[in-house]
Amino acid sequence: MKASKVKYPDQADQGRLNVELAERNMGALMQVRKRFAKERPFHGLTIGMALHVTKETAVLVRTLRDGGARVVITGCNPLSTQDDVAAALAQEEGVEVFAHRGESKDEYYAFLRDVVMSKPDITIDDGCDLVTEIHQNSPELLESIIGGCEETTTGVLRLRAMVKAGMLKYPVVAVNDNKTKHLMDNYYGTGQSTLDGLLRAANLLFAGKTLVVIGYGSCGKGVALRGRGMGANVIVAEVDAFCALQARMDGFRVMPLSEAVKEGDIYVTVTGNVHVIDWQHILAMKDGAVLANSGHFDNEINMKALEEHSDSKRRVRPCLDEYTVHGKNIFVAGEGRLVNLAAAEGHPSEVMSLSFCGQALACEYLVKNRGKLAAGVVTLPEQVDDEISQLQLKAMGLKIDCLTDEQRKYLTSWEHGT
Repeated sequence: MKASKVKYPDQADQGRLNVELAERNMGALMQVRKRFAKERPFHGLTIGMALHVTKETAVLVRTLRDGGARVVITGCNPLSTQDDVAAALAQEEGVEVFAHRGESKDEYYAFLRDVVMSKPDITIDDGCDLVTEIHQNSPELLESIIGGCEETTTGVLRLRAMVKAGMLKYPVVAVNDNKTKHLMDNYYGTGQSTLDGLLRAANLLFAGKTLVVIGYGSCGKGVALRGRGMGANVIVAEVDAFCALQARMDGFRVMPLSEAVKEGDIYVTVTGNVHVIDWQHILAMKDGAVLANSGHFDNEINMKALEEHSDSKRRVRPCLDEYTVHGKNIFVAGEGRLVNLAAAEGHPSEVMSLSFCGQALACEYLVKNRGKLAAGVVTLPEQVDDEISQLQLKAMGLKIDCLTDEQRKYLTSWEHGT
């Protein structure tokens, strides 16, 4: 008997409609799903997942299930589960779901343990919590696990820290390292969905305001680009010299956050690091400043300090809290969690199709190379990444040129010069 734990099973019909809509816009992944249904590469295997339970993730779940897997899934953020989608998945054959929006910390980890108890052969993570849970509390499973996949920058950073400490005991594919992931999902997806979250949370007008983007990696680049497109004056704060140089060459103002706090109206953190907006920054901000985080964890803004030291707090909209700090008001969207999922619906389906092609093909790669990959962080071969691009081009009805034999020979020769 299935052991799913969802909050609103009566919302399953709406969830199925949302998943159906996502499928219409995820042509590349649907091509993978069609092949998997014929080849059944995961027959007899259990895939344990800790991902945002969204309509796009549901399409990945169906793809893996149609490929023969039993799929057991929980969320990777307490505020990112779409309850109607969770309800729909819980009713599907071969799928178990442990997730709902607004989980407590205890519930979050209990659901992770539910996934671990399924004894997964393959893990899929967004943030490395599932991998960490297995290594810390269920080491007896490590020997039987074929491998894992990691979706996001923060999770890959944690995995590499585990490797450095000699703690990672099975191979994990860094899906985030795919060009079709970090140069598409992080850039186009985070840019659009972060602004979407802020618009839904606070109904902001970006035009004419100063947007401070903290971190100019692939995600920060997307947020800055979309902010400028909405008419904002964008300031970038960075600690990496080259990223700061890129931001300036891209036409943005660059300065330390200690200076930017004097000007900013809206702040977005996208660093994967801790307390990049700290208490002293909040004290220096303007009355009415709006803070949001689009990094994976809720520690980029020092929410603990804000909760402890503010004079008062009240919820003014469903995803917007107002803090009174020394006579001025500071607003925080989505409780300092991933604003694009806490206050909106995450990345659009088209961009998630690319990311989840990476997840699906990474699982297949692990199965094909079972026992051949050393424990550690694994990068997918370039040809797999290229295959994803080709699938997406096909889904979009686009064709490209091919090299001639002469051109191939020229690119692999050294004799011909000036």
